[in-house]
Formats: sequence, C-alpha cells, structure tokens
Amino acid sequence: MKRILALVIGVAFVVILTGGALAAAPFHIGICTGTVSQSEDDLRGAEKLIEMYGTVQDGGMIQHITYPDNFMTEMETTISQIASLADDPLMKAVIVNQAIPGTTEGFRRIREKRPDILLIAGEAHEDPGVIESAADLVINADNIARGYLIIAAAQKMGAKHFVHISFPRHMSYELLSRRRNIMEEACNDLGIDFHFETAPDPTSDVGVAGAQQFILEKVPAWLDKYGKETAFFCTNDAHTEPLLKRVAEGGGYFVEADLPSPLMGYPGALGIELSDVKGDWPAILKKVEEAVIEKGGAKRMGTWAFSYGYTNTAALGEFAKVMLEKGVDATTFKKNFKSEELFETYGKFTPGAEWNGSIYTDLQTGVKKKNHILVYQDTFVFGLGYLNMTNVEVPEKYFTIN
Repeated sequence: MKRILALVIGVAFVVILTGGALAAAPFHIGICTGTVSQSEDDLRGAEKLIEMYGTVQDGGMIQHITYPDNFMTEMETTISQIASLADDPLMKAVIVNQAIPGTTEGFRRIREKRPDILLIAGEAHEDPGVIESAADLVINADNIARGYLIIAAAQKMGAKHFVHISFPRHMSYELLSRRRNIMEEACNDLGIDFHFETAPDPTSDVGVAGAQQFILEKVPAWLDKYGKETAFFCTNDAHTEPLLKRVAEGGGYFVEADLPSPLMGYPGALGIELSDVKGDWPAILKKVEEAVIEKGGAKRMGTWAFSYGYTNTAALGEFAKVMLEKGVDATTFKKNFKSEELFETYGKFTPGAEWNGSIYTDLQTGVKKKNHILVYQDTFVFGLGYLNMTNVEVPEKYFTIN
C-alpha cells in the first residue's frame, strides 16, 4: 500500500511540474504492439490512445511498448517485455496486439504476480485453446466467416480464379488453415477455381526484402498462368505491398488484406503521400481511392475503410478503460462481459463502417468460447463503395469445416 501511495504522489508531482495538464490517472493500461516496420497500424492505434489519455510518463494512462520485429527468434524478449508491465502497481489491464507467439507465457507470468490485471489478446497467433487459457478476452478477425465472405466478394467483383498465398508457419495456425480450407470449399460452391501458392516466410533467412522480391517476380507469372480474372490473397502483411503493386500494374483483383486497412500495402505500392492526413481515416481512404483509380484499379481492389490493426488496438484499450471504470477487473470480468459493449467501442473508432462477428466455437468439442470473439468489418471497394458483406449470411456448414 505504501508503494502504491508513493507512486501516486510521484506521478502527481510530475504533473504539477509539467504544468498540470493531466490529472494523475487512477490506473494504467499497458499496450504492446509491433513496430512501425512490422505492423504500423497496430502501433498507430496505441498512439491514438496516447493522444486521448496521455502516457504514464506524463501522468496519463497509457504505457506503450513494442515487441521485437524478429519475434519468432526473440521470444524470451517478447515474454519478458509483456510480463514487465505488471511491475507497475497501477497497471490494471494489458493488451497485446497482435498477440504473437509468447503472449500466452507473458500473460501467465503477469497472472502469477497480479491476478487482478485484465489480459486481452488482439489478433492472437497462438492456438485458441492455448491463448484462451491465459487471456480474459481473445480477439481475432473472423477468419471463419471471412473464408466464405472474401470469396463471395471476389465473385461479386468478377473473379473466376482465386489464388491463396502463404507459407508453412501461417498454415500451422488453426484459424488461418481453417480459413484456407473454407475458401477452397467456398470457391467450389460459388464456381471459382481455387489455387494455393507458397511464398517465403518474411521471418525466415530471406527476410522481408527477400519475401517481397519473390512476390514482385511471381505475380506477373501467376497472372499469365491464371488470367486477369484472378483474385489474389496473402496471409502476411509484408507480402501485401508487392502484391498490390503488381495487381495494380498487371490486372487481377484484390478483395482485402489478411488484416485489412487503407494503409496496408497501398501507400508503398502506389507511392501515396499521406503525412498531411495522418490519423484521419476518411481522408486517408479518399487519397488511397484516388490513387487506386488513377492506377486503373477501380472496382478491382478493396480494403476495410478503417484499419483492423489500428481499430483493434484502440478499441481494446478503450474497452479495457470502460471495464476498469466500472470496477471490473480480471477477477470479475467473466460475469460482467457483454459483447455488445465490445462492439460499441469498435464503432467509436470507425464511424460509418459496419461490423459483424461471432463467438469462436471449438471444432473438437462444439463448445462456444465466450471469451474469444471473432470480428469483421464490411469490405470497401475503391471506385465502388461498400459491398454490404456484413449483411451476407454465411451458410452454417462453413463454421464446421476443419
């Protein structure tokens, strides 16, 4: 108790010295994201929360840290960084977005020290049963529903072929491999030819540069092989920019990214300068749309109007704040959680865009995991607008495909 009191007094003193702009925050929220080079949108969501609520260092609420770019080989660093957030006695919630491998162990170490801290995993990479055992709330893009909806959207846009690009590490993730299988089944049902292509993992020895060069060289060959009525999809962020560049140049379709955003690949692929509209998502969307149309990609290339990575970080931080202000912590979260309140926070950061989602169901047991929510936003096609995919009913059989 003396330690907590000393910290509160110290924070208040800092605020007085800096002009009293912020009242000392009653609690702190830890946010762990990737870096600008690995997952910029996730990081920008943390910056939005800092803009709204201030940093812990300045007497505010948000403590933001980043995990290593090469997180697969530096897992112990990732785990230690996440766990260190619990050393702050005012820390009451920790959000990791994306919840890359190592998050579960980081959360377990936090739980050992501080059973009260609310633990939230955004876009979890680890197996559902693993991360669900440590996190109070798990969020993933609804890759089950999207497995069908992305194909249905490709059909609406005019595609006759669908090329899914990935690599073994991603195909070992349950939700990503299930989505791939659902996409193949949806293609069969909707009259589209499905093709699977392998590309290098950017975390392997070839690195991001080598993986991107592979995509730049292969897409023209794939367009020659499958034709211009082909929609492309890749499971990795680093592959997205070169894929968009070649689709814009050579033809084909691109429905939306694995983790969709107007910033995901488009600025680099099309040479779009966005420094004057930083953080203004409608303005960003408008500038990207103008560039896509200018490059001949109208009605062929899409996204989510608001970044999934950005919204995930910002909305989950806001949701944690709402819960904590109600007096809800990890020990009482389960009986107080309402998915409607969660979706309200997503809507706060995405005006005009519709969201939908579902509760994750374990395929082996048929049990609905109420602390694991799958979410998706409507698809926006440049030069066309929203496709109203959030109103499309996904046939029940797709939710049971393994």
